[in-house]
Amino acid sequence: MRILSGIQPSGSLHLGNYFGMMKPALELQAHGEAYLFIADYHSMTSVFDAAERRRNTLDVALDFLACGLEPKRAVFFRQSDVPEVTELTWILSSLTPMGLLERCHSYKDKISKGIPIHHGLFAYPVLMAADILIYDSNIVPVGKDQKQHVEVTRDIAVKFNEAYGTTFVLPEPQIRDATAVVPGVDGDKMSKSLNNTIPIFGQEAALRKKIMSIVMDSRSPQEPKPDADKNLALQLLKLVAPAEVAAEFERRLREGGLGYGDLKKTLFEHYWNSFAGPRARRAELAGHLDYVHQVLREGAAKARATAQVVLRRARLACGLD
Repeated sequence: MRILSGIQPSGSLHLGNYFGMMKPALELQAHGEAYLFIADYHSMTSVFDAAERRRNTLDVALDFLACGLEPKRAVFFRQSDVPEVTELTWILSSLTPMGLLERCHSYKDKISKGIPIHHGLFAYPVLMAADILIYDSNIVPVGKDQKQHVEVTRDIAVKFNEAYGTTFVLPEPQIRDATAVVPGVDGDKMSKSLNNTIPIFGQEAALRKKIMSIVMDSRSPQEPKPDADKNLALQLLKLVAPAEVAAEFERRLREGGLGYGDLKKTLFEHYWNSFAGPRARRAELAGHLDYVHQVLREGAAKARATAQVVLRRARLACGLD
């Protein structure tokens, strides 16, 4: 079983990235052949500063290695180090209906927000399809909001297979419903674009301030909270604290008598402590960047070896070879 997952280097990785994509992907290292990549081509639709992209790409590599990625068990690489993916993107584009892309939620969402649309944003799902198909991926861990991209990938693969003969493996999405959507400090989905994130790594004082800023309602501590499960701080606590701790705080919220300040302090303590090991590993890795770059080079070589085989198969099928 081959597992494929990627993440954009568009800023500091946060708890939404960690629980929605990183943690599920890292856990799958033990259950199959994991291909994990830094999607720097994709970042070109939102990041327009070259130095920022380079810096973000290195930060993502450090974050993944610090959080438990094992180069001997996973193929870890930078997307742009596998140029075959761009050729496959064009091949797939020749079969992809405009209507299929126009129906994509992410595209319609950007239009509704008045975001200027360029070809990269419109054709984003085709590049994502090439990312998935070029490694014969079986499983793609995604959040609920990205499930459609895997469905689009399957549609494109079916069209190619019908036109030129069976060539591509049809991937399946894997979604962890319990952590598919992680709330930000304002209640919306945690997102860098909304500036409501809690970074995985950073300075203690700034992160404490961020968590203490989580939006709460105006009810007094003594008032029972029958809707405690909707409390943002409690939802985040359930991700970083032992189940029994989160259950006890939920009980206290429901019964009344628990102050929101105490809840947020507890959330910070468990959040900070849960990433203590990765913080230490990241600091060590930051002092050995040659090793980090070597991991990416070796991962790219392995990824290209697979990509070249699949691209060759596609070129033969459609008459380019």
